[in-house]
Amino acid sequence: MNNPPLHQPTDCYHCGLPVDKAGEFVLTLQQQAREFCCPGCLAVATIINDDGLEQFYQFRSQLNRRPKQQRESFALYDRDDVQRGFVTHHQTTSHDVPAAHGAIFDSVNTENRSEGGAGNSLKRESTACLLLDDITCAACVWLIEQHLKSTAGVISVRVSADTHQCAVRWNRQQASLSQLMMSLEDIGYRPHPFSEDKHEEQQQRYQRMALMRLSVAAFGMMQVGMVAIGLYAGALQGIDDQWLTLLRWVSLVVATPVVLFSAQPFWLTAYKNVLRGQLTMEVPVSLAIVLAYIASVWATVMGTGEVYFDSVSMFTFFLLWGRYLEMRTRYKNRRQTHATTRLLPLIARRMVDNHIEEVVLADLSIGDYVQIAAGNSVPCDGEVLEGASTVNESLITGEADPVRKQAGDQVIAGTVNMDGTLVILATATQQDTRLSTIERLTTFAEQDKPKAQELANTVSRYFVAAVLLVSIAVYTFWHFHQPEMAFWITLSVLVVTCPCALSLATPTVLTATISRMRANGLLVLKGHVIETLTQVTRTVFDKTGTLTYGKPRVIDINILDGSYTQEQILSVAAAIESGSSHPIAHAFIDYENHYRVENHVLHTGFGVEGSVNINGETRRYFLGKPTFLHINMSPPAEGQWLLLSRNGGNGGESAPIAWICLADELRPSAQGAVSELQKNHVVVDILSGDHVSVVRSMANTLGVSSYQAGVVPEEKLAYIRQQQANNDTVLMVGDGINDVPVLAGADVSIAMDSASDFARTHADAILLNNDLRVLAKSIALAYRCKKIMRQNITWALAYNVTALPLAAAGFIPPYLAAIGMSLSSLIVVVNALRV
Repeated sequence: MNNPPLHQPTDCYHCGLPVDKAGEFVLTLQQQAREFCCPGCLAVATIINDDGLEQFYQFRSQLNRRPKQQRESFALYDRDDVQRGFVTHHQTTSHDVPAAHGAIFDSVNTENRSEGGAGNSLKRESTACLLLDDITCAACVWLIEQHLKSTAGVISVRVSADTHQCAVRWNRQQASLSQLMMSLEDIGYRPHPFSEDKHEEQQQRYQRMALMRLSVAAFGMMQVGMVAIGLYAGALQGIDDQWLTLLRWVSLVVATPVVLFSAQPFWLTAYKNVLRGQLTMEVPVSLAIVLAYIASVWATVMGTGEVYFDSVSMFTFFLLWGRYLEMRTRYKNRRQTHATTRLLPLIARRMVDNHIEEVVLADLSIGDYVQIAAGNSVPCDGEVLEGASTVNESLITGEADPVRKQAGDQVIAGTVNMDGTLVILATATQQDTRLSTIERLTTFAEQDKPKAQELANTVSRYFVAAVLLVSIAVYTFWHFHQPEMAFWITLSVLVVTCPCALSLATPTVLTATISRMRANGLLVLKGHVIETLTQVTRTVFDKTGTLTYGKPRVIDINILDGSYTQEQILSVAAAIESGSSHPIAHAFIDYENHYRVENHVLHTGFGVEGSVNINGETRRYFLGKPTFLHINMSPPAEGQWLLLSRNGGNGGESAPIAWICLADELRPSAQGAVSELQKNHVVVDILSGDHVSVVRSMANTLGVSSYQAGVVPEEKLAYIRQQQANNDTVLMVGDGINDVPVLAGADVSIAMDSASDFARTHADAILLNNDLRVLAKSIALAYRCKKIMRQNITWALAYNVTALPLAAAGFIPPYLAAIGMSLSSLIVVVNALRV
């Protein structure tokens, strides 16, 4: 059955304004002619109807605003320089990787970068974070999401009714940002670029309004309480009817602003949710407030019965007080989680023609030279050109000890230069810095709801339904036994059993855990990470770049073709590795710039090839495993050997030129990480594409008995699937582009901070400080989170189960019920902070 319209027949069906010219703007909706005041409202309604979303008008609880008929052009937002700050670009390929494992935000802008081997078609995707005007209720959220999802190129949409934020991910090859923004404008919701300052301003505004509602409730509670003393005293000692009536009317006048203004969020939200067929904790709260107020007004006007204005005011105050403290706690926790945005200095010292000029951060550009004095914060990401110093990166990576920086090292925006002066070359500024990327990832991780929270919300809805049924039964019982107590006791039942604590049991713990993990150095990107970490039985490590630094160096060369010198061999290898993001390419950085490569191709898991001109002759060279070239040759000795050949690849004849031996250094944290995982009864595996002798030696050093060498990505993924079939929950830790299929296939995946951009895109979490010992700490923290979550849920259920029969028996008056319910919620929040 349709809900009745929210306006008179002569009003606009969309915005409610008067229709000046009847019959001019008409549209048939739900088999009924609807009139509109202007072409704008008619156009919006037509779009909604054409999308098959006309049920929006059934569920909305407020009229929409009249759309602007003169809209601005959104073409400006298609420019890259304008998008910087609220749009993040991604780059994926047509690998068989589940879409659900794609990160919301990539760590860097990969707009013009090609990753993956031949045959991988690129899908250019972006995510825009927008602020929307005119969102009035949950029906608006539903309409926006459904409308955008029907737009070509849109992959996912997430809208928050509380913050008016909209995160939309789309394919840039199929649609432009301006088209999406115009699509939002078409249905009456004007989009604006999101900024942290605007969001902070919005949160501050919410808190001021909450404090104002709390103040009105506190004032009303005190004033009504004083009047109630006179009423109670009069009931005991006797009071004239005229004074009784006067005191009741005074209570009515004082309590009315409390109900209409202070309690508005409760009954308004409950009304919206009931229209949508949802039972939330606001429903019993609103029933208690509204019924008690209406009954008191009736008693005051008719001059008969009891009044409960003091109970209504006190209940509203304690409820608002508990929620305000909860809001402040969560806001403080969020500010601590996002505190890094305030680490950036206001002014930077830019070097121009050997002169120092002070500029604001917005004026810094990539390629600028920046001087950082001792004690100052780093204003941008950059590479150290001059000077040496120690830098405190603890608030970014979780690493407590300062890190030594010198020429060639990278520095991160927001870190603090401890002693010497540094001169850096800016490589990323403002919203492109690693600091800003972390903030965006953290924001979306907090919005991702895990199964535990969804389960708690579901239980809460069923609990509300049960409370309403119990309340009806309680009222019926007392009505036939003590009619004068029926209403009072039912009111207490509705108040005391409000499932606020149950609804807060999981989100507060999860938020605190994500913040703590971030402080330890693990950036959680997906909501399921914390839950899955408690189920991990097997951890699989990649070797190069994960257990090792991923910066191998050349330690030996075995020349097979005497027509090539050692310098030529290394220069050719450097040329064809120059287009690769694999850690092996770092071994040849010092030998680049001698030759140029053309037609570069990366064969994931096997090697690289490209055309190089030497002395006027262009030939095809290949560097990697000899198996790809069908060459039956063994390395001259144990170690990580690569074969350089000429005219190889794709099964053609190959002419071996030289063996090149590389060596990589084991991370100091690897030994401790493996030991801690094994102590916690987690099986540790090593999967690597390197030679078996290298992998075996490392496995023996780390005390790992299960390892595989010479495996390609497909074989790694098959191994993961096999372990999952044996009921193992697998944690995968990797860093290279060849680890992407395994990261996507594992139950939970963690990418190293030094990982390729593509690997980080498909990981569930990122190890910011590259300290592998954080893995065991995070698993322990996940168990602690699960324990506290169970404590909260147990407490919330125990409180409600215990309080319900006491309230039903008439032992808990409404004001004590309000205090108990508020304290129950606060206990849950405080307990969550123990994480």
